Amino acid sequence: MGPSVNRALYVSAGLSFLLAAGAARADTTLTVATVNNGDMVVMQKLSSQFESQHPDIHLRWVVLEENVLRQRVTTDIATHAGQFDVLTIGNYEVPIWARQGWLEPFENLPAAYDVDDLLGPVREGITYKGKLYGLPFYGESAMTYYRTDLFEKAGLKMPDAPTFAQVREFADKITNKDTQTYGICLRGKPGWGENMAFITPLVDAFGGQWFDASWKPTIDTPQWKSAVSWYVDIMKKDGPPGATSNGFNENLALFASGHCGMWMDATVAAGLLFDPKQSQVSKTTGFASFPTGEFKGGPTWLWSWNLGIPSSSKNVDAAKTFITWATSKDYIKLVAKENGWVAVPPGTRKSTYDNPDYQKAAPFSSFVLKAIESANPNGQTAHPRPYQGAQFVGIPEFQGIGTQVGQTIAGTLTGNTTIEQALKSAQSATERTMRQAGYPKAAEKEASK
Repeated sequence: MGPSVNRALYVSAGLSFLLAAGAARADTTLTVATVNNGDMVVMQKLSSQFESQHPDIHLRWVVLEENVLRQRVTTDIATHAGQFDVLTIGNYEVPIWARQGWLEPFENLPAAYDVDDLLGPVREGITYKGKLYGLPFYGESAMTYYRTDLFEKAGLKMPDAPTFAQVREFADKITNKDTQTYGICLRGKPGWGENMAFITPLVDAFGGQWFDASWKPTIDTPQWKSAVSWYVDIMKKDGPPGATSNGFNENLALFASGHCGMWMDATVAAGLLFDPKQSQVSKTTGFASFPTGEFKGGPTWLWSWNLGIPSSSKNVDAAKTFITWATSKDYIKLVAKENGWVAVPPGTRKSTYDNPDYQKAAPFSSFVLKAIESANPNGQTAHPRPYQGAQFVGIPEFQGIGTQVGQTIAGTLTGNTTIEQALKSAQSATERTMRQAGYPKAAEKEASK
């Protein structure tokens, strides 16, 4: 073999190496941070189909418990650390982080994505200055789940719109601790998006609120005391043991396995509880509106888990490709094909609720659609308030405030503190935080951005 041939082979091999290296550099690995809720676990499982369609994009999953996820992604985005390319965030974070310039906007989405198909209230919650800063994976309001067999056995009838007073009576009559059947299951795990997601609308229904019109905390008040007393009393008498360890997922498991007579929580659970593959009580689960109290017509629960892109990501285009896939009509059809229509991510698209197959598989579909479409998280509390949100307060400081107060409230369930002591402590701590944050001037500055 002559020198010229050797040179040609060397050049050819070198060119092949460079091409291969270029192809390797073209590959992108996206780090996806998500919560360990059932719908997200399904997304992780089905994502292999996305990778087969996009062989140059690889996914690395970081699946975390809800409180841990919020802490990790908040720290990452606030410090611009760039650990994640895709974040699972709520309609609480999206507008706040968009104002800070921490999120990439979703512009020029393909026509097939059909932005106009997104449900109005959900879309509005993730829009800032006319631009979407997240795409919704699932949306929810809140509702009451109950065991029809237990109610029938006790001679009870659940009203379409129960009150908290009625719920208290029902829980006493269907609790049977000998069979580990608890009349009520409610969030007890501390966190602004865990136990406080229930406590906040409960307080609203009892005529209370977080702040008055001048941003003064109103926690140590008779309304809060009445609401928290209802919660502690019913949980101690009719709730499961170890309730301070129970968040959404834990209560879902308790209800699905037959241990809860009633549960007030997010509408997203309906698809799981009515799915015989995941629920032992799928044939004996009934549903009604979220309970009301003395004050009616206040803010109503509206939440969405969305996929967003931090501005620190170096893989924005690939992240957008994945997110549009995971929140598309085609993804919903994929879940339906793999797991059945009852299991599709709910609360985001009109087309899902217009689909006869979904209507047939999900007896709760029209109820949930109405709850989401009529949700009013910006409704007024008993007295004028300066903030927005139903099960949260739409200010950056609430993540810390809500979690701290949630820990204090959890102490009333364990007996570590009295309700009076808890409210006094929560009031003092919240006043201190708001003072340090410079309210009310801080709110005016934030609103002007």
